[in-house]
Amino acid sequence: MDNLNHLIEGFGHVLTPMNLLFALIGVTVGTAVGVLPGIGPAMTVALLLPITYGLEPTQALIMFAGIFYGGMYGGSTTSILLNTPGESASVVTALEGNKMAKSGRAAQALATAAIGSFVAGTIGTALLVLVMPQVVAFAINLGSPELLAILLVAFVGASAVLGSSRVRGFAALLVGLTIGVVGIDFVTGQQRLTFGQPMLADGIDVVVVAVGIFAVGEALWVAAHLRRKAATVIPVGRPWMGREDWARSWKPWLRGTALGFPFGAIPAGGAEVPTFLSYLAERRLAKHPEEFGHGAIEGVAGPEAANNASAAGTLVPLLAIGLPTNATAAIMLSALQGWGFEPGPFLIEKQPVLVWTLVASLFVGNTMLLLLNLPLAPTWAKLLQIPRPYLYAGILFFATMGAYAVNAQPFDLFLLLALGLVGFALRRFGLPVLPLIIGVILGPLAEKHGRRSLQLSGGDMSGLIGGPVAWVCYAIIAGVILWPLIGRLLPGKRPSDRDHTPTEVSA
Repeated sequence: MDNLNHLIEGFGHVLTPMNLLFALIGVTVGTAVGVLPGIGPAMTVALLLPITYGLEPTQALIMFAGIFYGGMYGGSTTSILLNTPGESASVVTALEGNKMAKSGRAAQALATAAIGSFVAGTIGTALLVLVMPQVVAFAINLGSPELLAILLVAFVGASAVLGSSRVRGFAALLVGLTIGVVGIDFVTGQQRLTFGQPMLADGIDVVVVAVGIFAVGEALWVAAHLRRKAATVIPVGRPWMGREDWARSWKPWLRGTALGFPFGAIPAGGAEVPTFLSYLAERRLAKHPEEFGHGAIEGVAGPEAANNASAAGTLVPLLAIGLPTNATAAIMLSALQGWGFEPGPFLIEKQPVLVWTLVASLFVGNTMLLLLNLPLAPTWAKLLQIPRPYLYAGILFFATMGAYAVNAQPFDLFLLLALGLVGFALRRFGLPVLPLIIGVILGPLAEKHGRRSLQLSGGDMSGLIGGPVAWVCYAIIAGVILWPLIGRLLPGKRPSDRDHTPTEVSA
């Protein structure tokens, strides 16, 4: 009952003209960047982060949440019409969505994606209201050893699950941890990895890291693979669904929601895994399995619902524990730290208005997104005709201005270029970006809890073990690391469904 009262108070704060305006700006910008290939919500939030330091934290978070949800909506449009996912979580949508568009059913594909996203987002946010206080009540009693173990699960999970190989994932994590320790040691006061540069004594600002890795790195990558020919977009009318389309979509929406929410809430869950699992589930449960690979509407409805439910699930560990499970959540976490808030189980107690206004804004933003996406889908599709040179020139301009605005130091521009080259190298060698960002943001926090645990135990390594929660976390870590070896030793190993899944999605 207390949760409901807090939520009602949150609606009272969000339903003001200024907060509604920021919600509208967020969902509009989020949809636009989701439509444009290669420009995701993480990059957009990173670009806007320096600007929002002059806003009220509540208004900035409302806008960021709108960008986050909007990016999930917009990614389906380019996947369906162009066969080029705007977000990695929309890759599976392209498998059936583009086939539907080519067969003249683009309107139905866009409609089931938009409505499914609304249904999943609404249910996922309701689950967030129910689950988040319970997670806070559990996490508030955890000590430094347990928190260290949870952070290590996030490191190992993000590195082992994402990317094309575990080695690449751990390599990206190592780069992020290295960047995170640059500066003055908070215990000994010694400088680390500053190379005699006084400007590095305070460390590298997360905003500069995020903008360099996402914006500059992506712009350099696109410049290296620039296509001069304009993209051919399949024409679409007003999205709509017939009675049969509704009958075939509502069950995949619910199943996708059930898969997406828990995966979003666990470290390294993200939206990629549940969207793929949703696709496999719908293919097995479909009454017309022969349509898969040729434009089955279930193959669009389920993954899109899983995608948006995962976005709601992501906010559970972010708000309850201070643990981001994707890149956008990691940037939002750094924003909370920049405003002077301490993310974690005490955030909801110390800043209840901030947290519950943010949660209420998710319901409002989700409704705005449905109203924007259904009638304006043809308009969003026109964004795909913007020439890439103009688009990324603008991104580089705003990236430079945003990085310079953090400290007003020219030195940050050199750091921005260096980190942009690191971002380019990550894409060139197939290293995932999320482990690097998580390493930068959570690395110092893991170091603090690790040192505090050792101090409490007088330097005894047993102090890192802690209670049952830590034991469970270390068991999970061992299972994730040893799973490839265990899988090889298991008898009767059969080819997975992944080997038989169509993957004709253009790069």
